[in-house]
Amino acid sequence: MAGYRFTVLSPDVDESAQGLSPDLLVQELSQRKAAAAAVLSGSDNVILAADTVVALDGKILGKPGDAACAVQMLRALSGRTHVVYTGFTISEKNTVVTRALAAYVTMREITEEEIDAYVATGSPLDKAGAYGIQEAAGMFVQSLQGDYYSIMGLPICPVSVLLRDTFGITPDLQKGYYHE
Repeated sequence: MAGYRFTVLSPDVDESAQGLSPDLLVQELSQRKAAAAAVLSGSDNVILAADTVVALDGKILGKPGDAACAVQMLRALSGRTHVVYTGFTISEKNTVVTRALAAYVTMREITEEEIDAYVATGSPLDKAGAYGIQEAAGMFVQSLQGDYYSIMGLPICPVSVLLRDTFGITPDLQKGYYHE
């Protein structure tokens, strides 16, 4: 969407980290993912990695393990405001930059029928907090404060500014790929 060409890698990364605040956790996990991707792709490539978590009352809600957990998470989020933290790391050779953003999301009251129907799609099972704002669960969002794209999992504006200002990479919006 932003005009960059990239290759998607899915390195196996240990995502456990005890005792970290949500903003530090997403930064740590994005750094781990970037380091693992650099090993897979070669150190001469620019690497972009990200991680997102949802926090409600300071408690991190990761990806639900099953449908019952997804239902519990959505019930907990219903009618409440929570914080979505997204961390990202961009690295190239000896330059590594990591940032984190927080966005506040308020959900309307969600009915049991809506929760059950959404969970039945299977979509919540691979998403932090058991929902994707860019999917059907967007209808549960009453308001938000912050970067919409960070809630989706990759804050396009700060990433593109960092790519331009630190790494000299700009998109080619006409052709959909970057040039240096």
